[in-house]
Amino acid sequence: QVQLVESGGGLVQPGGSLRLSCAASGFIFSRSAMSWYRQPPGKERELVASISSTGAIINYVGSMKGRFTISRDNAKNTVYLQMNDLKPEDTAVYYCKSSMGGYWGQGTQVTVSS
Repeated sequence: QVQLVESGGGLVQPGGSLRLSCAASGFIFSRSAMSWYRQPPGKERELVASISSTGAIINYVGSMKGRFTISRDNAKNTVYLQMNDLKPEDTAVYYCKSSMGGYWGQGTQVTVSS
């Protein structure tokens, strides 16, 4: 049974940081590219960042570039998203997704507010 379990979300003040984790099981994690998406309130889900199976290729989208860092630990079957200098517009539910099988996690809420 495939599972992607996100954690690490919460309430943070503008300028703060959070580190999201996505623990994977049920498929060969080390062979799958992984991505983080987010869905702001009332908006469509959007790609945040992606990382290849080995971690050698990383891509970021838009305003997240320079503030967010995606990484992975294949020994722990986990992908991370380090988010720095958070802004209110980063408020969203954050999801991880596997390229292998197209599996989604349940999401973790990130709220940036003073």
